[in-house]
Amino acid sequence: MVFKRLLGSLGVGGPTVDTVLTPGATTPGGSLSGHVHLRGGSGDFDIDHIALELVARVEAEHDDGESQGVVAFDRFTVGGGFRLHAGAEQSLPFTVHLPWETPITELYGQGLGIVLGVRTELSVAGARDKGDLDQLAVAPLPAQEAILEAFGRLGFGFGSADLEYGRISGTGQQLPFYQELELTPAPQYAHAVNEIEVTFLATPGGMEVVLEADKRGGLFTEGHDALTRFTVGHDGVQHQDWTALVDGWVRQLVEHRAPHDGHPSYDAVHAPHGHHGDHHHHEDGHRSGPGMGTVVAVGAAGLAVGVVGGMVAAEAVDEIGDFFEGDDEGGED
Repeated sequence: MVFKRLLGSLGVGGPTVDTVLTPGATTPGGSLSGHVHLRGGSGDFDIDHIALELVARVEAEHDDGESQGVVAFDRFTVGGGFRLHAGAEQSLPFTVHLPWETPITELYGQGLGIVLGVRTELSVAGARDKGDLDQLAVAPLPAQEAILEAFGRLGFGFGSADLEYGRISGTGQQLPFYQELELTPAPQYAHAVNEIEVTFLATPGGMEVVLEADKRGGLFTEGHDALTRFTVGHDGVQHQDWTALVDGWVRQLVEHRAPHDGHPSYDAVHAPHGHHGDHHHHEDGHRSGPGMGTVVAVGAAGLAVGVVGGMVAAEAVDEIGDFFEGDDEGGED
């Protein structure tokens, strides 16, 4: 729980709500469980519904700069239709499933600076109030972790992570935003790229992986972006040589030639368990903003994230509460 408050829209003496999530991180597409604890106020109240809303802090690019806002990306009704008597206490268990595209917030137990929350809404006699907010921790799926470990073994480092409002056309993206994991180049690719951005778009049947390289310019060419997409399956992760596979993807990406029209170059490739896709581009903004300051130690296990600036765990809890408290009414439109 981040914080609990009296339901302001119901006035003094109204019921209070406290949602407690089961400890530990979940995964994209995984289950999220916990209990919603209610305590009655000074009188009896009819509880119309209790809803949980998944919210995220996202960045959006505009012609005049960049802004941040709150986006709700899923909603679940977990109870309602009963009377809560004065002073009574009631606990409602729940289990819901996260969207498969839910961003990851941590890697090897270290936070990435991604702010996700579970907001509880209590509707009482027609009045609604968002009475409780909890930080949501999401660890990577096995295939996501294997790909990031492969990047680490190849010598890439973790730079930052953020959520960008908009869509990547040509993909099966469902949410109104996507996550970018920015990696610093391995020594063997440092001459060709400034960074590589990784986006995971998981589904029940597999996962699209979008890679974009910020390519360096040459003596007679300007720098440009190159982008490619491929798919992988969730099964057989332990039997795949991910290091060789990811290295092949990166080589194809960095060998793209600069386009003649000045626009980003795009390609679509497929991996085992995948299929060939359409050419695509990012819509409604793309470039990443600054993320949480981090440094990476690359070892046998891959990318290991060490926080050297920005938020630590306790500060992240305070920050998510302050941010969402200041933007209870919505997100980017």
